Amino acid sequence: MPDTDRDHLFDDANGNLALGDLEDAVALYRRCVALDPDFFDGWHALGMCLLKLGEIKEAIGCGLQATTLRPNDLLAWTALSQMYVRDGQIGEAEFAKGNARILSLGGKVVRES
Repeated sequence: MPDTDRDHLFDDANGNLALGDLEDAVALYRRCVALDPDFFDGWHALGMCLLKLGEIKEAIGCGLQATTLRPNDLLAWTALSQMYVRDGQIGEAEFAKGNARILSLGGKVVRES
């Protein structure tokens, strides 16, 4: 697959993240998901960056988008659980953690067709 603008932006965002420049990383991750709203890696990375910046509500929105795009992704559910914990939404955190546990044991949250 040829490199796309989205992929270049994502690589640049990851570089900023590695250097600790979270604000610039967030701006680039936002551009990634604007270009490709179905880009799981972009939503997941954006959510984690926002979580580190303390932008919890927006992070949860990104985490929900990631779990919608890949409902059987263990890392996405684990991250969403962390986001809910930070926001004090313990019931939601436990639900997300439960889904992560199902996946960690080899189960599926959503049956794939």
